[in-house]
Amino acid sequence: MTSRVLVLHTGGTIGMRPSPRGYRPMAGFGQLLGRQLRTTAAELPAFDVVELDTLIDSANLRPAHWSAIATALLARWDDYAGFVVLHGTDTMAWSASALSFMLRGSDKPVIFTGAQIPLIEPRSDAPRNLQTALILAAHHPIREVCVYFDRRLLRGNRSSKLKSTAFDAFDSPNWPPLADVGIDIALHHEMLLPASSRDFVVPDFNAEAVAVLPVYPGISARTVDAVLDSPSVRALVLRTYGVGNAPDADQPLMDALARAVARGIVVVNTTQCANGRVHQGSYATGASLAGIGVVAGADMTLEAAFAKLHFLSAGGATPAALGATIGQALSGELS
Repeated sequence: MTSRVLVLHTGGTIGMRPSPRGYRPMAGFGQLLGRQLRTTAAELPAFDVVELDTLIDSANLRPAHWSAIATALLARWDDYAGFVVLHGTDTMAWSASALSFMLRGSDKPVIFTGAQIPLIEPRSDAPRNLQTALILAAHHPIREVCVYFDRRLLRGNRSSKLKSTAFDAFDSPNWPPLADVGIDIALHHEMLLPASSRDFVVPDFNAEAVAVLPVYPGISARTVDAVLDSPSVRALVLRTYGVGNAPDADQPLMDALARAVARGIVVVNTTQCANGRVHQGSYATGASLAGIGVVAGADMTLEAAFAKLHFLSAGGATPAALGATIGQALSGELS
């Protein structure tokens, strides 16, 4: 097998150029990349660059783009040792989470990376992120979807963007890094997913199938009803306080959530905290949610829970199957 790597450019800050309305994704990244990396190209793995037909500013990402990314990778799967996906940072963790479910049992590394400063600008973090991602994708025994950013390799479905302007924008609050990069690359083999059989699925996503709702002081039943008004909604990621607590003294609010569950909408309880997990029985306010059929989301990130529900819904899972499967680890997304 060749150690050649495919770089899939989907858009994002890394390949943006100035425009009268600010930075925008521009085509022709392959040529730009060749010029910028020419001094180190001899020391890097061989790579090819492919661009999506329409580049994405990641703030405009929709679930259908996940299918486009996966399809582009799978069309070239047998030709490369690994894959680097260049993606905007705002929704990188969402896409990496989605791809982790679509490419279950991957036998090759799929590494998302990007930049906080465009490649063409001074002080850009793009070269070091991309160079290391290429080396990881070509020469290391990684069999999962990851995010590499600022000296750390993270499991894709455990990652979140936690800083808007710092170079170390991403963290993995509930799972250790898969690798730490300094002078040497320290790959933590015990943290990696074990080898498993391929189970690749690229579904047709319905963008309205999954909704997200945070609880906050004063949230009303009307808000819940409005969020779940579309008949296309099949699941709700409920963002609660602490270990999974919600204002259970508001009976109309609890009734609205109970009605949603009765309609077949799977409600998954995830914490608003960056670190930790949901324990719905620790407090009465959490136990009340369990009592109406809300499912605990364990220590999944918002991005992982959202992408997992989308993936399962697009695969035709019934509400019962959704509820039963959400608490099972499919791709290392929960402990």
